[in-house]
Amino acid sequence: MIAAKPTVFKKDGKQRLGRGFSREELKKAGISAREALKLGMPVDLRRRTAHEENVEVVKEFLERKKAESRPKKRGKSKS
Repeated sequence: MIAAKPTVFKKDGKQRLGRGFSREELKKAGISAREALKLGMPVDLRRRTAHEENVEVVKEFLERKKAESRPKKRGKSKS
């Protein structure tokens, strides 16, 4: 399973791993909170900030999920 964790900035400028992605970050990435939960992404409904780094993480996660769900192409069998 693919893990996606958001980065949260503390008051002193340091970064740490967050509890989940904010609604605004998900909206900017083009996905709803309900769809994100279905895909197994963490969502923190209390957060209000939207960081561009986290939006990029969500977009990459969605691309990997799409690539993972595509059916594999089979070659022609020689008879």
